[in-house]
Amino acid sequence: MASLYELTGQMAYLYQLLEDPEAEDQVILDTMQGIDFEIEEKADGYAKIIRMLTAEVDAISSEVDRLTARKKAISNNIDRLKAALEQSMIFLDKRKFKTALFSFIIQKNPATVNIVGTVPKKFLIPQEPKVDKKAIIEYVKAHGNTKYAELTQSESLRIR
Repeated sequence: MASLYELTGQMAYLYQLLEDPEAEDQVILDTMQGIDFEIEEKADGYAKIIRMLTAEVDAISSEVDRLTARKKAISNNIDRLKAALEQSMIFLDKRKFKTALFSFIIQKNPATVNIVGTVPKKFLIPQEPKVDKKAIIEYVKAHGNTKYAELTQSESLRIR
């Protein structure tokens, strides 16, 4: 049986491999299989690594949310500045001018359509039918497998 120091080193190396997006799957599997301890200890070690990686994913998700909110705030500031400049240009009747750094112009946008009533069928885009899997699951649970659907049950590991 390996010492605690050796186990710690092996687990640290495995953690580095799991963080490395370029690490080959076979190297990771070989490292996992080469770690020398009992299944209970191995499961505890895996669970610790899973918790660390999960915490890292959560931290990244939080950072993505923070940056997304910042991006939206900056985009809103850009829109406000553009609107203020456009209103000033329209008020002063200066629809087109140049400066040493930029050119400014208020131009017409492409035409858009506003739907105000019932649209004739010739203007509707046909949609593909969509399968209601929830309804099929309920039906198969109540009546058994059919020629078009069958239930399958998979398993996954849950760590608490």
